[in-house]
Amino acid sequence: MPIRNSAKAIIIKDGSVLLTKNQHEDVLFYLFPGGGQEHGETLEDALKRECIEEIGQEIMIGELLHIREYIGKNHEHASYDKDIHQVEFFFACKLASPQENHGQPTRPDDYQVGVEWIPLTELKTIPVYPKKLGAILTNTEKSPFYLGDIN
Repeated sequence: MPIRNSAKAIIIKDGSVLLTKNQHEDVLFYLFPGGGQEHGETLEDALKRECIEEIGQEIMIGELLHIREYIGKNHEHASYDKDIHQVEFFFACKLASPQENHGQPTRPDDYQVGVEWIPLTELKTIPVYPKKLGAILTNTEKSPFYLGDIN
């Protein structure tokens, strides 16, 4: 399988980060909004499209903050992620509209059940992926640009 590029948004406002809430069977987990880059699409265009699909709102994209690789066979979900190799580009973003709430997702991911503002102080207590990025955003770890193959 080819390596897949993915663009992700880090949207922080008033001490909270906007995440998608997901559920697989009985397990709840949170992800940063964004997703796969399509052929002929820039990372920025992919991120804008994915945010409309997942959080229902347009975004303004800032600087590239982090790059993460995910090689599924190396992590806890290897039983069903063994063939996945994804490179994720995390951008600092803001909502284009000043409204407090997000809009209605136009095409949420299969496991997505909601969108929530999560206080940064709670990132250590919830299942958020990648886990290390949650720690970085709460300033408990050094903030490298390249995060490596992490989950």
